[in-house]
Amino acid sequence: MTDPIAAMLIMIKNASRVKGKTVTVPYSKLKHSIANCLEKEGYLAGVSKKVIKNMPALVLDLAYEGEKAKLTDLKRISKPSLRVYAGVKDLRPVRQGYGIMVLSTPKGILTDKEAKKELVGGEVICKLW
Repeated sequence: MTDPIAAMLIMIKNASRVKGKTVTVPYSKLKHSIANCLEKEGYLAGVSKKVIKNMPALVLDLAYEGEKAKLTDLKRISKPSLRVYAGVKDLRPVRQGYGIMVLSTPKGILTDKEAKKELVGGEVICKLW
């Protein structure tokens, strides 16, 4: 797998479109940090690390408002073939403030609003709305 982050994000997007309850993805610290950020913003209802068949995995519970999923769509911005970086001055609201941008910064994985508060920029991982 050349881009495990994109695979995780697409698994979350596909599960939310078919109204799935949970998604299980292989574990990594970066994926766990991204999942915690999505949980904090309300796109995931829960994040837990479990061992399945002697391999660590992340179990992600999707968040819904009634019948509608909180996550409608996402876009992977920075890819292994093309890294995209943004300074603090380049951070703009996603979908007029209805979405978030997830960044990998020197202070950890942050949303665009948190990065503005901390006055840091970084690699733009994805945009969600």
